[in-house]
Amino acid sequence: MSADQNQYRSLAHAAESAKADDHSQREQSIATLAGHALLRNSGMPLNLDWVREVRVNTSAVERRAQSHVARRTVKKEWQAAWLLRAITCMDLTTLSGDDTEERVRRLCAKARQPIQQELEQKLGVQDLGIKVAAVCVYHTFVETALHALEGTGVHVAAVSTGFPAGLSPLAERVAEIRRSVEAGAQEIDVVITRAHVFGGRWQALYDEIAAFKQACGAVHMKVILGTGDLLTLRNVARASVVAMMAGADFIKTSTGKEPTNATLPVGFVMTRAIREYAQQTGMAVGFKPAGGIRTAKQSIDWLAMIKEELGPSWMRAEMFRLGASGLLGDIERQLEHHATGRYSAEYRHPIA
Repeated sequence: MSADQNQYRSLAHAAESAKADDHSQREQSIATLAGHALLRNSGMPLNLDWVREVRVNTSAVERRAQSHVARRTVKKEWQAAWLLRAITCMDLTTLSGDDTEERVRRLCAKARQPIQQELEQKLGVQDLGIKVAAVCVYHTFVETALHALEGTGVHVAAVSTGFPAGLSPLAERVAEIRRSVEAGAQEIDVVITRAHVFGGRWQALYDEIAAFKQACGAVHMKVILGTGDLLTLRNVARASVVAMMAGADFIKTSTGKEPTNATLPVGFVMTRAIREYAQQTGMAVGFKPAGGIRTAKQSIDWLAMIKEELGPSWMRAEMFRLGASGLLGDIERQLEHHATGRYSAEYRHPIA
């Protein structure tokens, strides 16, 4: 057994103890499915029979995705309402090699006031306190974001575990999580080792994610599957199930750095895995598509999927996120068109 595998085991054992200590905090309903109240996910022992029995009808999923986007979309005030909801479920993200503290501060300013005040007044929503759910940054900028967002209720999420490849040694990845938690990050986005999925090493994948969860403690953990790298929808479904068993609070499609990021077929597979997990365990897991979501129409497509597959209780920031960097600008343009009948120039809606 390798040194990494030994670390997986010892950290997974510690995670089981942490789950017991945190049990009282989790005993509350966070969502409903078919009228049944669901608890926050606390994980479960790895069930290899469940994982091996996972099947996906790829052609059926692709047909479902095609029919989903072909439907007539919502219009007028209903469209505006859906777009406002999309903003409240958004993780504004900057994960570039040339990020600076000033860029992060500008992004946080946009997170605090995602819609221009003049437009808010035209829409009559100035009293709703519309803001995004979180700002997602590298660990280096966690403290900068926390100071910029103090008192707003907007969370700071840190990408971790050797993002985006996730190939650094386990001890370094776990230490990275702990540093971000100690710095004050309220959410941690972790990256799995994709090779575990390719090789069908489900125990290793489970132990890795359980170790990450133990390091996160009470902080919410979003598990990035890197679906564009996983080759098949069956791999996506299996990785989703293992991540949820290991204690994921959210499962997330992509890092945004893969050639293929969030796609609707992947979304259907992951949301149905969430639904089956909820039916079997009574525990709810959130969903975050990320990467390549750039238009207002796409945000409505994803929200509609959540409503149809998981129900209205998932259509809020506690259970659903849109990972995006350029999406907000297009949503603002659509809202301005609704308010004035005219599309504004893109430069009037800078992000950061």
